[in-house]
Amino acid sequence: MNAPLPSRRRRDAERRGKRGEGWAAWYLRLKGYRIIGRRVRTPLGEIDIIARRGRVTAFVEVKSRSSLDAAMAAVTPWQARRIRDACLWWIAGRDIVYCRFDFILVTPYQIPVHVENAFAAELEDRVR
Repeated sequence: MNAPLPSRRRRDAERRGKRGEGWAAWYLRLKGYRIIGRRVRTPLGEIDIIARRGRVTAFVEVKSRSSLDAAMAAVTPWQARRIRDACLWWIAGRDIVYCRFDFILVTPYQIPVHVENAFAAELEDRVR
């Protein structure tokens, strides 16, 4: 039995998301980060980008929207919790000392906005 094809709207959103993640990865490289992984799948969800600079490992969620307000609004508390849980699963068994959650907001015709430590306080109790 064949799976139904995704709608055109869904395919366009997927394409926009991949393009935004590409821009975000290049932006992080320009800022001195080394990209460890892109679209990392875990049993608890997907991590858009895992990047490292010095001793800090950043788990980056990328949002591509038509405006910065729309991009910031796209990260709901439920989604932040899912991202945190996926990152904690990925960290388990690895030698990660300093980590944080970042957002990169990608909008048309603008330099991406990098929001560092978007919700780090929730993670510190569990990692250390």
